[in-house]
Order: sequence, then C-alpha cells, then structure tokens
Amino acid sequence: MRVKKLVPFVVDAVLVIVFCAIGRRSHDEAVAVGLLRTVWPFATGLVVGWVIAVAVAAGREGASAAKRFDGRRLRPTGVIIWLSTLIGGMLLRAVSGQGVALSFVIVAATVLALFLLGWRVAMKALR
Repeated sequence: MRVKKLVPFVVDAVLVIVFCAIGRRSHDEAVAVGLLRTVWPFATGLVVGWVIAVAVAAGREGASAAKRFDGRRLRPTGVIIWLSTLIGGMLLRAVSGQGVALSFVIVAATVLALFLLGWRVAMKALR
C-alpha cells in the first residue's frame, strides 16, 4: 500500500526530468552531461511542493490526513506542486546563476502545468 502512495510522486519526478531533458535537447545541449545541473532546482521545488501539499491537507483535515493523502488530486495538491516546482525552480536557478529569462519562465510554467496538472486531469477523467 505504501508503494502505491509513492506512484504520484514518481510520476511527477519523471515528468520534471523529462521537462529538463527536453529543454536541454531543444537548445542542443548535452542531455546526459548537464541534466543534473538543470534538474536539481526543479526537483527541489517539486519536493518542497509535495511537503507543502501534505501539510495543507493535514492542516485542513487533521493530522491523520497525511495517511489518507492522495497525490493524484488536482486541487489543491497538483496546483501546489506545480507552483512550487515552477517558483522554487526559478528562484534556485537565479540564485545558482542559471538563466531565468521571461520567455523561459513562460515556457516552463506552461510545460510544467501540462505535465504536472495534465496527468491528474487525465486520471480524474478516467475515474
């Protein structure tokens, strides 16, 4: 049962890695060599988002909510995770000297929304 609870986190993590790999590839940058440098800010934002989402659920529904927490929920879970991944990723990129051009922020916001919210919408539609 515990492994099943981790599946949404793993899906999000894989999608963040795919997002970063696509970005590196689209700029003709070596995917394998520099992927970790590109991934770590967004992965950190993702983890923070998950922590916040669980805390919000616990705050709204009581301490036992962490045991019942469903990472597949679109709202507020998916929205919190998406925003944290985007904002945290951009802040950490800026602090570490990586680019945060407005055009990149717009593309990242769009693609991360499609990835992190999209699979949740699809799962809800299939249920």
